[in-house]
Order: sequence, then structure tokens, then C-alpha cells
Amino acid sequence: MLFNSRVFLVFFVIVYVSYLLLKKRWRVQNAMLLVASYIFYGWWDWRFLSLIFISTVIDYIAGLNIIKANNPSRRKLFLVLSCITNLGLLGVFKYFDFFIGSATELLNFLNVDASRLYLHVTLPVGISFYTFQTMSYTIDIYRGRLKPTRNFWDFALFVSFFPQLVAGPIERAIHLLPQISGPRRITPELIRSGIFLVIWGLFKKVFIADNCMVIVNEVFANHPDYGGLAYLAAIYAFAVQIFCDFSGYSDIARGISMLMGFDLMLNFNLPYFAVSPSDLWRRWHISLSSWLRDYLYISLGGNRGGVYKTYRNLMLTMLLGGLWHGAKWTMVLWGFYHGLLLVVQRLLSGVMSGSPDKDQEPTGLRKWLQIILMFHLTCFGWLLFRAVDMPQVWDMLVGMCTSFKLTSMELQILYHTLALSSPLILMQFCQYLSGDLLIFLRWRPTTKWAFLLVMSALVFITINLFAIGVSDANVFIYFQF
Repeated sequence: MLFNSRVFLVFFVIVYVSYLLLKKRWRVQNAMLLVASYIFYGWWDWRFLSLIFISTVIDYIAGLNIIKANNPSRRKLFLVLSCITNLGLLGVFKYFDFFIGSATELLNFLNVDASRLYLHVTLPVGISFYTFQTMSYTIDIYRGRLKPTRNFWDFALFVSFFPQLVAGPIERAIHLLPQISGPRRITPELIRSGIFLVIWGLFKKVFIADNCMVIVNEVFANHPDYGGLAYLAAIYAFAVQIFCDFSGYSDIARGISMLMGFDLMLNFNLPYFAVSPSDLWRRWHISLSSWLRDYLYISLGGNRGGVYKTYRNLMLTMLLGGLWHGAKWTMVLWGFYHGLLLVVQRLLSGVMSGSPDKDQEPTGLRKWLQIILMFHLTCFGWLLFRAVDMPQVWDMLVGMCTSFKLTSMELQILYHTLALSSPLILMQFCQYLSGDLLIFLRWRPTTKWAFLLVMSALVFITINLFAIGVSDANVFIYFQF
């Protein structure tokens, strides 16, 4: 079930009306939300509900036993059980065929028929998100930062809460569980913020991202027919597409949750205004980058143990972060690239300030030059992320340096990219200069409602009238991760 589909609209109206009718019985609300969440996820393939249930049961039991254990080895045993279960599910369904495929040549050399080893299983939607979410629960209990809940059904709702189940944000139990384990209050401010985020998220996904997708798919699928200008426009278009697609999902998830009185964490904070690689990861997919920092980077030793171990930890964290995004070598390379940027940043900051941990905020012209530079470094990373393979990356890089064809088709691609990006650029500048991501709520009522009506109309028209290759339910990019 997709946020941008008609069936979800019907589903949510039914769920929301039921939720409001049960406002004085929050325990019954929770039971209804749990059933709704399982229906929501089972809409893709009901068989994969068993994976969520297995993860829920194991982590619930592990959490209770970690806190009850009398000795460290027993506590660690249940933590390992949780990690092995969740990482095992990821390994089988997401990475097994990838590693078998990567080892094919060696297996063939050993006269092993690799085709028999492939599992050919379908990747369950959102498995990377909910496994990380449940792992953080048991790790936090093990570290003494959280007490386990004894209410299994509250924990089951924490794992499967439908707004953020399949593409985040990856919530921490310390933030979401207390909201589940008590009554919620729906205020006018939450309703206004929720409505804006839902409509703005749908606009970013349906009107901007899905139309940018047409440009990106055309150029990347037929790149020998185009030149450097089209390549550059397609990379810019993909930067806009992936941001609007993913942040659009997060906005809708947060907006829907606000309408029900829940507060989900902010997952995107104007990432294309980042001034450095570390600043980018404080702004982009915040729930994942903070998860990797807290549970992987720090566990590896963080910046303790000397400079070279810090660089090693950064590279390992980003390599695994790249692999989290997809079982492809281009994703591993993308992770390596961002790890390299973080290492170079620390090297340069150490030379310039004498301390690699010092991260000064630039000002004035220098600040805007760093924003422009960081945006283009990010865009190069998006080329690695989007390309089918490394030969395509090389062809497009060479083309951007040697083959700028000023044909009408290339100029049209660039024009469409700029036209589709302009609403996002204007809104982002308003948000950045005001320092308020919800600046829309401070506008005059007439301006506010006119803006909402225009966005709603464009979403409706895009879905129903434009014959431009955009369906009413294009899957969100991060569903494949």
C-alpha cells in the first residue's frame, strides 16, 4: 500500500475516523493501529508479516531477559540473539544472492554451479528499516539507556507503526514507545502541521520526484544518445528526485502521525545546504546516519584510539552504510566515496585548525561557496548511486567533460529539470533563510490556503491527467532498501 495511491486514501480515512471515535480509549486505539499496520504491510505480501512478527517476538523476549540477567555473559547472549536474528533476516533476504553472485567466478573455478545456490527470494519491503529499529531497542536496553516494555502489544505497535514502517524514519524506542504507552493529545497546531506536511510531501513525491524520474530514466537508460549537458541535467534531476521522493515519504509519515497525536523524528533538514560532508550527514536521512553513528561507529571505537583508527572506523561505517542502501557494488562504492569525503574533511580541518574534531561554521561568501561545492560533491555521489554499473559512470563522466551537445533535446531536458526544481528551490530557500522548516504555518491565511490548493491541484492533475509516464502509485525509491 503506497501513500500516493487511492487505496491508501481510503485506508487512512477509515483508520483515522476509527481512531478519532476511540479518542477516550487509547488502549483500543493501539489495538486498532496494530491491526491497521499489519493490514498496511500485508497489502504487498501477507507472507512477509511473519518476518515482522519473528523480529518482534525475539526482540521483546531479548529485551526482558537482558534486564533480568544476573551476569554480563547472559545479558550479552540475549543481545547477540537479537542481532543475529535481525541481521540474519537481512542477510538471507537482501544480501545472500548478492554475495553468491560476487563469488560466482571463484565458485566456477572450483567447479561449483553457483546457479543452484541462488535463493531468488523477493526483498521484503522495509526490512532494512524495521530490523534496525528493533535492534536499537535491545542495544539501548543492554547499554542501560532504556527499560524494556512489558506490554507485548505496545512493543508490536512500535515495530510495525504503519506511517514509518517501510521507509522510516528509523525511530528509537526511547522516543516512540512512551507515546504509544499512553494517551495522545491532538492539538490544532498538530493538525495544521500534519496537513501541511502530508500535502507538501505528496507534492514533492507526485509532482516533482515522479516527473524528474521521467527525465532521469530516459537519460540513464539511453545515455549513448545524449551528451554532457543532458548527463549534467539528469544528475541534477536525480538529486532533486531522490530528495523529494525520500523526504516526501518522511514528510507524509510525520504528517499522518501528527494527525494522530504522534511525533516522529525529523529525518531531513535542508541537506543541500550542507557546508561539509559531516554536515550533510547531520541533515540527510538523519535517523539512519545517527543510527550508524550511535550503534556502529561508536561501537567500533569512534574517534578514540588515534587518528588512523578513526579513519578506519569512518570508512567501515560508510561502507556498511552504502551496503545498507542496496546489494550492489555501486552502492558499496558510494559508501566508500562518502567515507573518503569524511576522512578528507578531517584531514583538512586538522591541518587548518590544529584539531580534526573542530568543525567551524563558515560565514558570508565562504559559506555559500562551500554549499555549492558540497552540493556538487553530493551530486557526484548520486551518479554512483543511480548508475547501473561502473562503465556507465565512466561514460557519463567522460561525456560531461568532452561532449556538450547543444541540441534542442538536451536544452529541453535542462529546462524541464529547472522548471520542476523551482518550487522546491523556492521553498527550501524560504525555510533556510528563516530557519523554520514549518515557515508555511506563519504565512497569512490567504497565502497559506492558496498554496495548499495549488499543490493539491497539481498533485491531482499529475495523477489523473498528465500522460507523461507517471502513474498514480509510483513506488518510493527507498522501498527497495
